[in-house]
Amino acid sequence: MDMITIKNAHLTVTISPVGAEIQSVIDEKGRERMWQGDESVWSGRAPILFPVGGGMRDDYYIWQGKKYPMQKHGFVRRKLWQVESVKEQEATFLMTEKTEGFPFDYELRAVYTLEENTLQVSYRVKNTQDEPFYFSIGAHEAYLLPGGIEEYAVHFDEEERLDRYVIEGNSILPEPVCMAEKTKVLPLKYSDYTVDALVFKHLKSKGVTIRGGDGRSIRVEAPEHPVTMFWTKPNMHAPYLCIEPWCNAPDRVDAPYEIDKKFGFMRLEGGEEKMRLHRITFA
Repeated sequence: MDMITIKNAHLTVTISPVGAEIQSVIDEKGRERMWQGDESVWSGRAPILFPVGGGMRDDYYIWQGKKYPMQKHGFVRRKLWQVESVKEQEATFLMTEKTEGFPFDYELRAVYTLEENTLQVSYRVKNTQDEPFYFSIGAHEAYLLPGGIEEYAVHFDEEERLDRYVIEGNSILPEPVCMAEKTKVLPLKYSDYTVDALVFKHLKSKGVTIRGGDGRSIRVEAPEHPVTMFWTKPNMHAPYLCIEPWCNAPDRVDAPYEIDKKFGFMRLEGGEEKMRLHRITFA
């Protein structure tokens, strides 16, 4: 299976047709900027989460009175995607496969576009049937942080109250825990991830930036995504941090089973298309 490469003077990006997943981002100084998927720690690199990010309560949902099973993070991240088009600075991947839990006719495109030192990631979902369905989508890119995360901090565009929703199993508890009242900086500590990811809803900031003492930075802008998550493997002191812009949040432990009542899921009418994008800037 051939990898797909797009590049310009600033970045060289390699993407696998399996999962349409980013494998590598090399900057203009020749530095790898993405986690390389060490299987002894975490084999993922940048999975696409569709039609759900995280887990649903009891691993199923109900739509129009029918029960549909749905695994955590959906099903497309390990599927072979069609390579629809490749240009020097842009590549488009297409997924149409259905499952028992998502038996709808659809087209999902992942479009990767380079603009100087920024990688734009666009997800486009089209309903190709007459009847509506619901979906969500999220990103899960893991950024390499040499020396470990505690040499870095996350900087927010705006002053934030950081209300973290605590994960229990695959779900979140109903009430958040305040990590900070007024701050624009979140120092990265492995101890914050002993339970699981940090889950934040409705941050004011349109983007967040990882900065460290080595001078490098990574900025993620995702203004259309109401959920922002951070995650790493604390027990391994893994040298990466995932910044995860999602449209939905993991289900609350008391969430309704009906998908049209779940937080962040979008209704897509027959023939309709929706797009969500985020931009990653490497400096």
